[in-house]
Amino acid sequence: MARRGNRIIVPEARQALNQMKIEIANELGLSNYENIDKGNLSSRQNGYVGGYMTKRLVEQAERQMSGK
Repeated sequence: MARRGNRIIVPEARQALNQMKIEIANELGLSNYENIDKGNLSSRQNGYVGGYMTKRLVEQAERQMSGK
């Protein structure tokens, strides 16, 4: 399930990933993230969203691998 460039390898996951991105942005205080022009946000703000998504995905994979 690797991702190459901007192409999602498992297209069925697109909606779940977008929902996760919106939830994380809201948790970080970026309301209405799906309609915001991302070019008007700082690199730090955009990076936080991606970083927290990665962190959460790793945590989920670790839980799944450990059987919890």
